[in-house]
This record gives sequence, structure tokens and C-alpha cells, in this order.
Amino acid sequence: MRHCSIAAFVAILALGMAACQPSNDQLEALAEQQKEILAKLKTMEANQKAMLAAAPAARRTPPTEDYNKVYKIDVGKSPILGNPDAPVTIVEYSEFQCPYSARATPALKEVQKKYGDKVRLVFKHFPLSFHKGAKPAAIASLAAAEQGKFWEMHDVLFKNNRALAPEKMEEYAKQAGCNVEQFKKDMQAKKADYAKRVGADFRQGQSVGVRGTPTIYIGGKKAQNRSVEGMSAMIDALLKESEKGS
Repeated sequence: MRHCSIAAFVAILALGMAACQPSNDQLEALAEQQKEILAKLKTMEANQKAMLAAAPAARRTPPTEDYNKVYKIDVGKSPILGNPDAPVTIVEYSEFQCPYSARATPALKEVQKKYGDKVRLVFKHFPLSFHKGAKPAAIASLAAAEQGKFWEMHDVLFKNNRALAPEKMEEYAKQAGCNVEQFKKDMQAKKADYAKRVGADFRQGQSVGVRGTPTIYIGGKKAQNRSVEGMSAMIDALLKESEKGS
């Protein structure tokens, strides 16, 4: 907008000069005005370039995270892997089309194996809008959960995370060991309820600072380092605290 208004002003000035026959004094005055206008234009152009250069850098800067903050996350009806009464709870906000979530799964399984009954893994759905297959897959996983096959379906969906078309869900349910006819019935009868549960997970995730997938919380704290070593350090600290309190 600034460029447009300045150009118009300069054009009007030029037209005025072309239409008039000014005296020498007037010409000198106009020359001084032109110098002032050009100086202002150069300053404005420099400022605008600086703003444009700074804008991308500002967008790239991630929001500041407080990794010591403890979030209270209600487990609700979410699928749990491991000892339901484990002293350490790992909550993963994830979605089945995200390649980074797929890559996080082996590390989480290794942590589960390492700590056994001392940890439990809770899965929360956080389907991103630009992953069109994520929400249908989340809904299908809940239909599989009706038959106690959530984690089997979880593994199949991540294995096929690049091919999550809705018409593939029955095939994946079969691979997960589900009764396909029952799966189809549950998908038809309870799809709206499953969608509500997925939506509730998503809103809960937003309320505790989830911005992308996967986001992992251990003992309510957001994991900055999602490697086996990084998560183990957090778990060890929580187990030590637990031993002191007992």
C-alpha cells in the first residue's frame, strides 16, 4: 500500500511540473522537495527490506517450551499398553499418517520392553488436518479396540502409513486379527462416537501444548529428547522420586 500511495504522489508532482512554467525560485524549491521525497523513499524502502528479511526468521523461531512444566492429562478411555497401575505414565499424542510418529514407535516399544511393569503407554489421537487419512485411520483403530485389537491395528496402520485410504481399513482390520464383520458393524453403528473421541483427544492435546506429532509426555512433562536414552533419563528420575516417597 505504501508503494502505491508514494507512486501516486510522485506522479502528481511530475504532472504538476509538466503542466506549469515555474520560475527559477520555484524550480529550486521543487528540486529541494524532490530530494526530500527521494530520501524518504530510500529510508522507507530500507525499512521495508529489513522487515521482510526479519519476517521469515521470526516465523522459523519455535515457541519457547518449558520442559519442566507438569501437565495434568486425563487418560480417560484411551488405549493403554502395559501395566495399568505402573508408576510412570507415558502419553503419546500421535497420528497414523505422520512419518515421524511411525519412526517414534520403535523407541517407545524399546522403552516399554526395558522398563516392563514400571511404565504404561497411553495413546492419544491428534490427526493433523493436512493428513487426510489420519482421522479415518484413528476411527478405524477405535473400532478395532472394541475387539481388544487396538495395538495390533496400531502397528498395521503405522506399517501402511502411506496408504490409509478409508477403503483399506477392512483389509488392515483383518491383518490386525479382527473379526471383519464385527469391525464393519462397529464402524457403521459407532463411527460418530469414535469421531467424537478422536476430537476430544485433539482438543485435549491443544490444551496441553501439543503443536505437532508425535508429542510425548512422561510423568506429565513434555519429552524434549525422544530417543530411548532421553526418555529413559526422564523415567529413571521419576522412579527415583517414587522410591524416595515410598
